[in-house]
Amino acid sequence: MQRQISGMLEHMATSQLEMAKILEAKRQIAVRMAQLIHDIPPTNPAFNGIEALTEHSMSITKNIATYLSSLADFEDALADNLAVVFKQVQIPDEEE
Repeated sequence: MQRQISGMLEHMATSQLEMAKILEAKRQIAVRMAQLIHDIPPTNPAFNGIEALTEHSMSITKNIATYLSSLADFEDALADNLAVVFKQVQIPDEEE
């Protein structure tokens, strides 16, 4: 039983590492977009109009919201996986 739990923990750790890599990539995209927004001059910006500015702003907002949603999904996945592990660890050996 202990071997199965160890194997399950190893697989969970690997999958969570991959999820963390994906989130890191999304974080870097969001940070870069925020840097680009910060570099926009406050006076006389040369945009193609209000529609283009609104479209780009919405795109950045969506990316940030997607990143935050991914963080929440990652947290839920961690909680679900850890709940299963704790249930297995708390079962006494006599009950197996």
